[in-house]
Amino acid sequence: MPPVFRFAPSPNGLLHLGHAFSALLNFDLARAAGGQMLLRIEDIDATRCRPAFETAIRGDLGWLGVCWDGEVRRQSEHFELYRQAVTRLSEMGLLYPAFESRSEILRLVVERERSGPWPRDPDGAPLYPGDAKALSAAERARLIGSGAPYALRLDMQAAVARAGDLSFIEHGAGPDGETGSVPARPQAWGDVVLARKDTPTSYHLAVVLDDALQGVTEVVRGRDLFFATSVHRLLQQLLGLPRPSYRHHRLIVDAAGRKLSKSNRATSLAELRGSGVTPQAIRRQLGLPPSA
Repeated sequence: MPPVFRFAPSPNGLLHLGHAFSALLNFDLARAAGGQMLLRIEDIDATRCRPAFETAIRGDLGWLGVCWDGEVRRQSEHFELYRQAVTRLSEMGLLYPAFESRSEILRLVVERERSGPWPRDPDGAPLYPGDAKALSAAERARLIGSGAPYALRLDMQAAVARAGDLSFIEHGAGPDGETGSVPARPQAWGDVVLARKDTPTSYHLAVVLDDALQGVTEVVRGRDLFFATSVHRLLQQLLGLPRPSYRHHRLIVDAAGRKLSKSNRATSLAELRGSGVTPQAIRRQLGLPPSA
């Protein structure tokens, strides 16, 4: 079977050079391998995602010369599939509702750190410090029945015990040069959120389900997601999903060495195009070979 690649942006802003590098790299690798290139719109965040940004994404990709095979998949059209996966994990006894707000979690972290540093995940965020896992079934039902907001968290200890030792195949390189068969260490993330009361999925859950349902065999994405792959391998194992190969590529950074991001107001591709920059110039700037 030919390999299947994908580019999966979120329509919560305009694409920048970092997105261009990932899209072009996926496209070039797919064409060189005689494989497929898919486009997925990751729009589970209804508060930030906008149709206008999806339109802009399509325009930027077309300008770059990136085309895709088949229909575009939008996560917002598949919430029921994510709910079914949440139900499966819940029936395994691997999920529990946690009712603390973000501000309450930060307060708990401050309290915990009075006794010493509180552990952080690979992205630097504090691990979940609450005690929701110890709540009785009756208390959980009472809180849910009262309409209290909650997050469904993965019981990481139970999930790892069920899944056993895991690894993933890395064809690129992690932040410390990891390549080849890499041990998965999902424990580093603690009890991650997989869904919320008002959103039936999270990035971690949606991405593994989408990759499996779209038949993606090659996940090519930024090195900032290298450590998250451990969580993805765990979910693949728990849900009986196929394991793709991974290639985590270098990040495009600004003059200060920061990864380009929408939140840092990185120059958009639309701005570059409007200033007269050409797609071939973009390729040269990114260190990619000229298009055929």
